[in-house]
Amino acid sequence: MSANVPKRFELEIPIACDKELEATKVAERVAQEMQFGPDCVAEIKLALIEGIINAFEHSGSAIQKVLVEFAIHDEELEVVVQDFGQGFDASSKPNVRPLQRRGYGRVLMESLMDEVKYFTSPQGTRLVMKKRRPKCA
Repeated sequence: MSANVPKRFELEIPIACDKELEATKVAERVAQEMQFGPDCVAEIKLALIEGIINAFEHSGSAIQKVLVEFAIHDEELEVVVQDFGQGFDASSKPNVRPLQRRGYGRVLMESLMDEVKYFTSPQGTRLVMKKRRPKCA
């Protein structure tokens, strides 16, 4: 596969209970196709769940959907979660609330993936996460 033309898969997920799990089925198949090991597959799925749930809970979008895209590059998987809400200050620290067991999503995604970036505006947030193959078996 050429490094210039990644293979892409796109999903439209309605903002509804447990719909994030549908995206993890595709993530698992894509990661296995790329020959990621079981631990890496689990990390990708967990980071994806956190990203989608954050979009569901915090976007405030009138458009009741989230787009998920997978791009297979030569040595890395790129996972994008796009919402259509009000955006947020991506430079702010996560609001971790240990007693309520809330606010760990961003921290968790950053610990599970090799790269996590946010592109946010009043029209929505685009979360881009990358996992490189050599770091996991």
